[in-house]
Amino acid sequence: MFRLRLYQRYLMRETFAAVFLILAAFLALFSFFDLINELRSVGKDGYQFGHALVYVALSLPGTIYELIPIASLIGTLYALSTLARHSEITVLRASGLATRDLLMTLFRVAALLAILTFLVGEALVPFAEKVAQERRAKAMSKVIAQQGFDSGLWLKDGRSFINVRKATPDARLEGIRIYKFNQDNALESVTDAKEAKFQPPGSWLLSGVVRTVLDGDRAYVEQADSDSWQSAVNPDLLSILMVRPERMSLLSLLSYTDHLSGNRQKTDRYDIAVWKKLIYPLATFVMVALALPFGYSHDRVGGVSLKIFAGVMLGILFYALNGLFSNLGVINAWPPFASATAPSALFLLGAVGMLWWVERR
Repeated sequence: MFRLRLYQRYLMRETFAAVFLILAAFLALFSFFDLINELRSVGKDGYQFGHALVYVALSLPGTIYELIPIASLIGTLYALSTLARHSEITVLRASGLATRDLLMTLFRVAALLAILTFLVGEALVPFAEKVAQERRAKAMSKVIAQQGFDSGLWLKDGRSFINVRKATPDARLEGIRIYKFNQDNALESVTDAKEAKFQPPGSWLLSGVVRTVLDGDRAYVEQADSDSWQSAVNPDLLSILMVRPERMSLLSLLSYTDHLSGNRQKTDRYDIAVWKKLIYPLATFVMVALALPFGYSHDRVGGVSLKIFAGVMLGILFYALNGLFSNLGVINAWPPFASATAPSALFLLGAVGMLWWVERR
């Protein structure tokens, strides 16, 4: 039993070293490409090279979160292939280390990497991503979000539809138009305001207000220098729009999904993101299981390089499928759980099939 623990420590140490080496290499590569991409914006609207460096640095937690499962696959594959090349796997198996014991040892590595993935995704990514987007928006004098419409940002609050031309990172709205409907879904009033500033705990101070009121067959206009607007929309809700659903915290996702549900809006994209936040860290277990069969190969000429290439291709495929199934789930209204788990489930089936084939040899 004592010798087995030594084997486990040795295997875990080698695997962790390989995983973090691969992760560091990927981070350097992805950061370089991100910086090259940001250089296109340098010199525009006060956006300088220093801003680009800060933005790329703040994007690192999000990159780490996305790459840990892929680094787990390639790192574990590299560690096991190196051990196999030196016949160390053969020695361990001859000493009584069964496939199940080896898999359980790798699962210990996967469990720690899964915890790391979850902590990074919950504690670091949402905060860093929000700060990164805020700094970039301020440097470029950009608005928070346009949501794909030239007319600005659209929100629903109860029986009101809100159009905001500009929502700045400092929680100030410009060019607000509020369409209010009554219980019969008839338009009741249209309120235009030049600017809105948030006043805790839950109201906005509108300035330059022009309100058109529809009363039966007649309409009249009211004007005021300022007015108070009570709304469930607040700076926290607006700040969520700066962060992609995949990089939001689980709490923020649940809160925003509840807001959308309360206003009878589609939540498919955010429901899928919630399940992905729960499932994605567990992908490390699938990845180390997928890498295990490669450890039983004894190729000495070009074997490790070929396996690393195969690992990179599998990692790219997993990354692509993750995004593909999320988008297909939203487009085709698939169950959120199925859309979030499909890539990991496919790779798990592949891992089980390969392990079964290796054991039958």
